[in-house]
Order: sequence, then C-alpha cells, then structure tokens
Amino acid sequence: MQEIQIGLLGFGTIGTGVAKLLMNNSALIEEKLGTRLVLKRIADLDITTDRGISLPAGMLTTNVDEVLTDPEIAIVIELIGGYDPAKRFVLRAIEHGKHIVTANKALLAVHGEEIYAAAARQGVEVLFEAAVGGGIPVLSAIKGNMAANNFATVFGILNGTCNYILTRMTQEGADFGAVLKNAQELGYAEADPTFDIEGVDTAHKLSLLLSLCFGTRVDFDHIHTEGISAISAIDVNFARDFGYKIKLLAIGKRDGDRIEARVHPTMIPVNYPLADVDGVFNAIRLSGDFVGPVMFYGRGAGMDPTASAIVGDLMDIARNILAGIGRRTAPLGYLEGRVKTLGIKPMGEIVSKYCLRFSTLDKPGVLAKIAGSLGRHGISIESMIQKGRSAGETVPIVIMTHEAQEKDVRAALAEIDDLDFIREKSNLIRIEDNLE
Repeated sequence: MQEIQIGLLGFGTIGTGVAKLLMNNSALIEEKLGTRLVLKRIADLDITTDRGISLPAGMLTTNVDEVLTDPEIAIVIELIGGYDPAKRFVLRAIEHGKHIVTANKALLAVHGEEIYAAAARQGVEVLFEAAVGGGIPVLSAIKGNMAANNFATVFGILNGTCNYILTRMTQEGADFGAVLKNAQELGYAEADPTFDIEGVDTAHKLSLLLSLCFGTRVDFDHIHTEGISAISAIDVNFARDFGYKIKLLAIGKRDGDRIEARVHPTMIPVNYPLADVDGVFNAIRLSGDFVGPVMFYGRGAGMDPTASAIVGDLMDIARNILAGIGRRTAPLGYLEGRVKTLGIKPMGEIVSKYCLRFSTLDKPGVLAKIAGSLGRHGISIESMIQKGRSAGETVPIVIMTHEAQEKDVRAALAEIDDLDFIREKSNLIRIEDNLE
C-alpha cells in the first residue's frame, strides 16, 4: 500500500497532539484515504522532554534539514509559531517541493503573500485550517461549500483567553487583573499574555478571514486593534444594565470597494447567539448573499481540536496526491492574480453606536455640559445611567448614543475630557446590534 510521508516542525503541545492523532486514529485515516499517513520525522530544539507519547527510535531530530530536504517527505507541518525562523523553514520546504500545513496565523497574516506566491511557483499546497478557530472548519467552508457567495460581513470571537476573561468578569463581577491571573494559573493565558489580551492574536486571524471572504490582500498593520486590558468590572456591569455583553470582537464588513477591518471590545445584545459564546469557546458568524447568516462554534484552541484541523488538512492534500492533481483550490480560495487590494476604511469614518463612560464630579450642570459637547458634534443620546450620587464626589455617568461617526465621537470626547469636572479619561465602547 502507498504511504505518504510527513515531517513535523515543532513538538510542543500542538505537535504532540498531531502525533497522537496520527498514531491513534491511523486505521480510521487509512479507511478513508486508502493509504497511510506516516509521520517520518519530527524536528525540535528539545527532543528529551517526555511528551507522554511513545515514538519510534530515530524519529526525533534537532536538525531541521532532515525534514526540509528529505525527498521522501511530501508534506511538512509547521508548528513553530511566530515569524522567524518559521518563515525561512516554510520557504525552504516549498523550494524542495513540499506541501505545507500550518497553524501559524501570525506568519500568514504578515508574510502570507510571499509564501502563497512561492507555493504557486512550485505547484504545492498551503493549507491552514487550524490557524483560525482551532478545530472549527470555517476556512474550508468559505473556500468550499460557501465559495459561490459574496460575503457582506464576518464577525468573530476568536481568542479563547479573552473570551474566558470577559466571561468570568460578566458572570462574577470580577476585575480584569484578578481573572487574568487565574487564567494564567489554569493555563488559559500565557505568562506574557500581550498578544492575546491586546487583540493581536485576534487581528492575525481576522486578516486571514478578510482575505478569504473578500478576496483581498490585507496589510496587517492597517487593522485597527484594541484589546481588553482597559475593560473594567464597571463597564461589564453597565453593559448588563443596558442589555448587552462585552466581547472582544473581530469585525469585517464589505463597503463597496473598501472594507472595515477592526478588532476591539464590543457590546452586543444579550439575545444574540454570539453573546452566548462563553469561556474558551470561539465563534465565527458570516453573512453570504445566498446562504444568508451562518455561525460556526467550537473550541478555538487546545491540543486536540487544533490537531483535528491539521490532520484534516493533511488528508485533503493526501487525496490530491493520490489523484495525481494539485492546487485545486488556491490558499485564499481565489485564483492567483485575482486577489484584489481593497482599501481599509479609516476608523474615523466608521459609523457605530457608542457606550460612553465619564468619571465626573457630582455637581449641577455636569450632564448639560456633556450633552452640549456631544450635541455640538452631531451626536444624539439614546439613553443614560448615573449611579452613586454623592455630592462633591466622583461618580460614573454612562451614555448610549445613536449612530455617529467615530471622528465626531473622538472630537467630542477630547472636548469633554478638558472640562474641569472630568476626573479620568472618558471611556468608549462600540456597539454592534445589527450583525447581518
């Protein structure tokens, strides 16, 4: 029986999961493919730590060339993460005619165009289902069963760490810092959680979703990115009072020849399906012109779900190898040369509803002056809450606006923050209550 040899770069948590899945479910995979997927070599800097899996002698190596240049290895899985040396290794593997499977969203968000072009020249595949949503099969669905749709919007809760933190803050009224510390103790957050809590990881994933949904190149640096570190328990509580939950939301919208591309804390109505996505779970909601709204939900990270997506990609490539065909679908779902460069709408032009929180001295005339500043910039008030009245002390005032342009809201807040009764910089959270 024909065998397809595989090489693995990176033997951390996910790499271990891939090795376990290939070994434990080898019979099932063979039944579905009619061939064996054989993990021939694993390269990692650390080949002595016990990963809880028994491997054949000689499979582990610290020499990456034993994977990249081995003529028997047809597919290379890259699980190193980050930009370098992952980029160099992937490009070298492609030069040697090897197909690529990766979960490295950061690499593809920043260097994807170069990698896709190199793969096209060599006639090899680059698949990356695990890069967005872990085990959720959203990328293959966009490129496959939903490929005939024009997509209008894509919304995503794409980072389990942030969603876990916001869920705990919502359910328990806890402060951000305490929940983050607990998430680190439980292994849900890294020792350095910056990429997660500041929205960078989510923006990497949004970059890939934008490219697949809208057929556009995306300059990652142009995606507006905010994290959740400034969200406080008081924000979560006020959101609840207004009938909303706060989620770190990835937002992509088609607007003619431009797109909106932004990641930030967002208030969404409690009766929306995305609002029910709690804990470490992820969800992606798409809207196509024929399929309508579709939502994908599942575990967005972790050893087993991510390994599932990676091995699914391996099996797709294996089917092509067995059929003697290749590159039936380009990495982004669009033919080479047909990927556009749509402009990204500046944040100042975004139109949204807003939740504005002010920390003020409680004295006569405060509300009138805040409302006056908002009115001068064309911003109308939908509703307002003020709690904790105590003359002469600082109190929060929270205002919900009707739709307004971001630049006008920013100008109004700058004006308000200069008023003598404002005690802290005003806080802004955008609202999405039309996710069509």
